[in-house]
Amino acid sequence: MSTVPGTAVRPPLRRPRTMLLGGVCTAVADHLGWSVRRTRVLALLTTALGGGGALLYLWLWALVPLAPLDSRDADPAVRRSAPVAGLLTLAAAVAALAVLITVDRGDDADITRALVAVGLLAGGAVGWSLGLDRGDAVRPARYGSAVRLASCALLVLAGAAVLTGRPSALNAVLAVGVLLIAAGVLAAPRVVTLWSELMGERAARVREEQRAEIAAHLHDSVLQTLALIQNRAGASSEVARIARAQERELRDWLFERDVPVANDLAAEVRSIAAAVELDYPVHLEVVAVGASVPGAAALLAATREAVLNAARHAGGDVSVYLESSVQGVDVFVRDRGPGVVLDEVPGDRLGIRESIIGRMARAGGSATVRPGVGGTGTEVHLRLPAEVER
Repeated sequence: MSTVPGTAVRPPLRRPRTMLLGGVCTAVADHLGWSVRRTRVLALLTTALGGGGALLYLWLWALVPLAPLDSRDADPAVRRSAPVAGLLTLAAAVAALAVLITVDRGDDADITRALVAVGLLAGGAVGWSLGLDRGDAVRPARYGSAVRLASCALLVLAGAAVLTGRPSALNAVLAVGVLLIAAGVLAAPRVVTLWSELMGERAARVREEQRAEIAAHLHDSVLQTLALIQNRAGASSEVARIARAQERELRDWLFERDVPVANDLAAEVRSIAAAVELDYPVHLEVVAVGASVPGAAALLAATREAVLNAARHAGGDVSVYLESSVQGVDVFVRDRGPGVVLDEVPGDRLGIRESIIGRMARAGGSATVRPGVGGTGTEVHLRLPAEVER
């Protein structure tokens, strides 16, 4: 795409993320190639001469988008250098002073105008503080609280001053409305917080529903396909191992908690099983029952050794059953291999005696190795009492 020689391409009309008020004057100046200061002076003059500049400013503020985030920007928040809420509160204070003066004079028309100004300015200050200044790192939390308290005090002062005099019917209604706005100012932070929590819960519920729909679809298609691949390929094949690893990752993503609990024994055992399945032709099934408990180092190491022994010497299907209770933690590792008789194991083979039995004994627990149900395979039972868990 070519351009006419001697003409410059104007930048798009975008409001900057670091601004004085709304960023409109800066956006217009950048787009037209004007001076920012002259643009602001022009906006003020047109506002003073009939209010057209203010209407144009609000229209552009509502329609002109913010500039896109730069890759170097670590914080996407909009930052305003002008304390708009504080300035509106200051203007509300001036209007409240005007209410007090006009009440003494008894001019109903002036009282009406001053009351309306107090309500609009104080309400605008609170709205700006709760909306646009909310979460702004430039404004401390006490800034918003000070704005709301000052606005509430000004509203109460103005409303009470009018009601204690001899107001007209219109001014009495307006004064009551101002007092109601003051009550709303006090309740506004809690209402905004509850609304944000409600919207957050609604978004979380929608995400959970979408996740459940995806999980149901994947369970009916992908997971069943992976299970079929494992059954057709055989437990010892490379294809079956890859399919099991993918199935485990997919199940963890679909059905496990969003944020795993740190230092959790059941999660650590599942991680061991997933790693062993990638290295050996074995299918490991982990079942955990009971409350989540922190992972004891000795119990976890002994469980890893028992699972590795079952994978090396038995293969096929291996089950790991983990049960935690107030008395302690029990881990059962069962395989369907040829079995092992501990007395027949040579003395120089220390894998079971030291890495499993000895390690559990030194940790204050126990380990037993016995034939499986019906004399088939081997069952390793590890127990760590509650008083020695750490």
